[in-house]
Amino acid sequence: MSPFQTQGFREHCCDIVPVVLTAMLDSHRDITLACALSALAGYVDGIGFLHLGGLFVSFMSGNSTRMGVSLAAGNFRAAAEALGLIALFVVGAACGSLIVFGRSRYSQAGVLLAEGLLLALAGLCNALGLENLAVAAIVVAMGLENAVFQIEGGSGLGLTYVTGALVKVGQFLAAALTGGARFGWVPNLLLWAALVGAGYAARSSITESPSPRSGLPALRRWR
Repeated sequence: MSPFQTQGFREHCCDIVPVVLTAMLDSHRDITLACALSALAGYVDGIGFLHLGGLFVSFMSGNSTRMGVSLAAGNFRAAAEALGLIALFVVGAACGSLIVFGRSRYSQAGVLLAEGLLLALAGLCNALGLENLAVAAIVVAMGLENAVFQIEGGSGLGLTYVTGALVKVGQFLAAALTGGARFGWVPNLLLWAALVGAGYAARSSITESPSPRSGLPALRRWR
């Protein structure tokens, strides 16, 4: 018999998985904050997607796919742009982790403050016509945001992408069907809904249909 089929293994999984999946969404405060940040990421990413010709400022899986496709097509400029966004996102994630690793009681507030300052800087750069710098600041901020719920060891809750949240919805639904918490899947579904709703709001906030193009364009057509 496979060790994965033993009663002990199943009981171990039933004990561990809910704890791991709920550790970062175990209060109304955390759920509200996570949904607000996921909505922020969805809004910013929606604006970025519409103006960057199909590239993203927070969804690096999409940029990685775009990079691979561009390389295969011989479009090395587009591939380089995607790689640049990915690198900036990684820098932001690393900076956020460094704040968390400082083990300060205010590390979460520090991450949020740094993100807010970067987004304010992006707004200022955009107003001054420095569009490339504005996009760079936004991407770093989005990478940094994922450290808000980071725990010791480097793991944490992704806020700028929802693939993990949807996986957790499925896992919690399975747990609910086998005697676990009936509504444990709801917080992660709310994260997904917040990002989708903010993407809708991003498109609605633009006064005219943008003309997506490659390169790092202006982000000016907001209501």
